[in-house]
Formats: sequence, structure tokens, C-alpha cells
Amino acid sequence: MEKVEEKILRELQILEDNYNNSIFNSRSLEDIINEIVDVYIFDTRPWILGFSGGKDSTTTLQLVWSAIEVVYKKFPEKIKPLYIIASDTLVETPIIANHLKKQLELLEKASKNSNLGIQIVKVVPAQNDTFWVNLIGRGYPAPTNLFRWCTDRMKIRPANKFIIDTASEFGEVIVVLGVRKQESMTRAQIMSLHKKPESLLSTHSSIPAAYVYTPIEDFTTDDIWSYLREEQSPVGFDNNELFKMYKDATGECPLVIDKSTPSCGNSRFGCWTCTVVKEDKSLNAQINSGQQWLKPMLEFRNFLAMTQEVENRDKYRSHKRRNGKVTKLTKNGEGHYVPGPYEPWFRKELLEKLLKTQLELKSLNPIENIELISENELYTIAKIWKYEEGDWEESVPRIYKKVMNKPLNIPKDDIGMFNTKELNTLKELAEEEDTNFQLLVDLLSVERKMYGMLVRPKIHKSISKILRKDWRTKQEVLKEIEKEVLKEIEQNNKQN
Repeated sequence: MEKVEEKILRELQILEDNYNNSIFNSRSLEDIINEIVDVYIFDTRPWILGFSGGKDSTTTLQLVWSAIEVVYKKFPEKIKPLYIIASDTLVETPIIANHLKKQLELLEKASKNSNLGIQIVKVVPAQNDTFWVNLIGRGYPAPTNLFRWCTDRMKIRPANKFIIDTASEFGEVIVVLGVRKQESMTRAQIMSLHKKPESLLSTHSSIPAAYVYTPIEDFTTDDIWSYLREEQSPVGFDNNELFKMYKDATGECPLVIDKSTPSCGNSRFGCWTCTVVKEDKSLNAQINSGQQWLKPMLEFRNFLAMTQEVENRDKYRSHKRRNGKVTKLTKNGEGHYVPGPYEPWFRKELLEKLLKTQLELKSLNPIENIELISENELYTIAKIWKYEEGDWEESVPRIYKKVMNKPLNIPKDDIGMFNTKELNTLKELAEEEDTNFQLLVDLLSVERKMYGMLVRPKIHKSISKILRKDWRTKQEVLKEIEKEVLKEIEQNNKQN
């Protein structure tokens, strides 16, 4: 009974704290909108507003839209470009992806019917930067806190490219973000650090020609929901639908423009492939709320996470880094190598497993047009495997045909490529001559890549790079580490 009373008291205290910290205790909604109006009409610099479809960015968007409507009525000559950019990582959960798609369609319609200078832009990772191209194509291991390679490629680069391009056109830009100090102490400190003296703007952490404006930085979570549920959306959003989505799975992933933004994996609508956190609470919550058809995605994500467990890394990852070198560590009577990318054989298994997951999702939910990996990504992966791994068997279209029961029409090169027959012949020759098979494959792949060029200034550099790789097998490296550890132990025993 005491525990129940303690819980009630804690909840009452939280409610009281939220009420006392509410921005609406000190400022009216009109004051907040007037502040946005003042910042907007102060100069001619265009605005770039980051929109994710979540509660914070939706609040920011609605406040800014309402403010610009005021500007249009009072100071129509002050209307300037406002770009609403949404970032699509291409690995959002289908529910979140569909929600954002609907929101962008409503925004597109509303912007066309207004005279507010608003344009809607969706940014996506470059083809070489997508999640599957890096994970399956290049073998990057599933992201961790120590190696979170995905954020920069999939979120920061696409958004910053648009910001930089726009700044180049106009000289300077103002980036409007729906970030709040209440999100975390770290975020609050960073926001204060970059704040310009006697200004509502902050300097951008990495783009000199961009400034940041955060109109909802002092809002509490209760303030956000209070505003969204009490004020009608000027662009036709159904905020009750947004509230239900949050009820099913908590959190959101804001537009990321620098590395100070926290990871999206923990209690956020982040990428469904995120393995930075131990558990995907958002995906689990959506499944528990009735979206059972998402289970195959969760199973695939958990499988990826399993490959990064310490006891499993050597099973799936190469003993060499991507540059072909081996990094050995021996200390205190123990030794190991630093694991590199996923092994080529395992990447093929991953691709097959991913395509099977896609088929399973479509069978469980035939209404949704679900595509976990695009054909363009498959083309890029096939190219990487061909030229970096010497995949003469053309494994991508073979795996695709096996799983999907239809051909993948990958564009053919002008010059014919080696096939499985030549690959087997090369294996036999390598065994006869006691030569490293993969070394021959890599050298022939370089020649194949540059065949037909009139000038080939980089070929010697490429050949030299291949020859400098560590061509020892995993077993040879492990034996060498074992010898080094024994030698270290002997030396320590002599000293003692």
C-alpha cells in the first residue's frame, strides 16, 4: 500500500513540476508567435526548417507557419524563402515512413495554396552512403556506440548538403530546429554554448554560413502536447493521430545536423535497423500495440545486434581491416586481433535474409508497399562486390532470383566480366602454384576495372595497395598472436 502511495506522490510531484516549468506560465502563445515574426522579418536570410513528423518538429512547424501567416497579412513584402526539409534514412519503420509521407503530402498541398514562399524538400542519403550499401556492400558491422558510422552518412550529410548548397546560393541561412533543453542536460549545455550574445540565434556547430533558431527550446513535453491538442493545425495535420502514434511507441528522431544530437535508438522513432541500443523499445512497443506484422523486422534487427556481441564477432567478421591490414593487440598475457568488416560469405547470407524478411512482411501486410532495400542499392552492392571483392559469380542477381523468384536486371558492363567457370579455373591454378587465390582475384579486378582506359595513372598505386595488404590467413594470425603472448609471459616471468 505504501508503494502505491509513493507512486501517486511521485506522479503528483511530476505534474506539479511540469506545471511550474511550463512556458505558458510566463508567456502567451501570441508572445511566442510574435517572437518568431520578429526573428523572421529582421533580415532577408532564408529559413530552413527541419521536419521529422514527430511532436517537437510538428509544434515548431505549426508555430512558424502561423507566424508567417501573420507576416503575410501585415508585411507581405517581407515574405522570403522557407524550406521545410525532411530527412528519410531509407530505413525508417513502415509506420513512421507512411506517417511522414502523409504529412509531407499535406504540407505540399498547403504550401501550393499559400503565398508564404514555402517549399517542401525531402533529403536522402547519397547512394554510396545508404545503410545497406555500407553494411551488406562494404561489410561495415552493425552500428555501436563506439562505431556509429550510420548517423553521419544517413542523417548529417544529406541535411548539411542542402544547408550548405542553400547558404552558397543566398550567402547565409537560418536553420530552424524543434529541439528542447528539457531533452537532456547535454543538449541544454550545447545549446547555451553556441548561443550568440544578446541574440535568439546560435552559431551552427559546423557550417559557418548557417545560424540556428530554436523557438521551442523552453517548452516542456506537456507544453508540446497541450499546444498540439488545443490548437488547430494550419496545414491540416491530425494531431490526435500523432498522439496515438506516440502512445503506441514513444519518442521521435529529430532532424540531425550535428553529432551533438542524441542517438535515435533509445525510446525514439529511429531507424528499425538501429543496434546502437540494446533493445528497440519503439519497434517492440508498436508490435505489442497490435502491429504484429512488424515482427520479422524486429527479428532481423535482433539478429544484426547478435553479430556484435563480443563472443560472436570473430564468427562473422574478417581478421583484416578494410584497408587489408591486421591490427594485433597483446597485453597482460592475452592477445587478439581487431575484427574488421563482415566476411563476404556472411554478407551474402545477410542479403538473402533481408530479402526473405521483405517477402515475409509483404505476406503479413499486403496493403503496405514495403521495400526494405531498393534496386538501386542492389546495383551498388553488386558493383562493390564485383570490384572490391572479386565477386565473379555475380552473387547479387543470383541471390535475388533465388529469393524473389524473378530476375534482377543489373546493367551489364561494356566489357565482359569473368564468371564462375573462370573463377574455378583460377582457384585450381592458385593451388597448383601455391599462390594466394584472393590476391590474384584482386589484381585481376584492378586490371578489369581499368581495362580500355587510354591513360591509367592510378593502376600502379592500386596494385601497390593490394600487394601491401596482409595476406595471412586468420589461423596464421592467431598462431602468431599466441606466440607473441607466450613470449610476453616468458619475459614477465624472467623479470619477476
